[in-house]
Amino acid sequence: MANTYTQIYVHVVFAVQGRQNLIPKEHKEELHKYITGIIQNKKQKLIAINGMPDHIHIFIGMKPSIALSDLVRDIKNNSSNFVNEKKWVRGKFNWQEGFGAFSYGHSQIDAVVKYIQNQEKHHAKKTFKEEYLDMLKKFNLEYDERYLFKWIDEEKD
Repeated sequence: MANTYTQIYVHVVFAVQGRQNLIPKEHKEELHKYITGIIQNKKQKLIAINGMPDHIHIFIGMKPSIALSDLVRDIKNNSSNFVNEKKWVRGKFNWQEGFGAFSYGHSQIDAVVKYIQNQEKHHAKKTFKEEYLDMLKKFNLEYDERYLFKWIDEEKD
């Protein structure tokens, strides 16, 4: 687009269906590379990607050539198909419906990248549910518990 200049940074978060731990360490890097390819093929800029066995964080420099919901739909659909074709899980792999998306300014890029890169350390202290609810509160987003991710029981017996 001629004469169109943008600077849009979006942190996207979504979970494995049923919040199951279906992304093992041995497949994580290959999945992240595949998702990186999806983002690049859509002419968007991946800034950071990381996650845990039950969810993923993606930080994207967005251009206005695609709607965020369309990009996330394509990432989720194509990466689900990829995992299923690889037969990494028994049954069928899917991401849960919905996602979180949080915008940041240019001066916040480094902090967001560090946050995403340190997921393992971060989740040693906090569950995904706690993390996600904190993000919603930090951004003053109103939400209805009924429409959040379907949480598995995270309490230890």
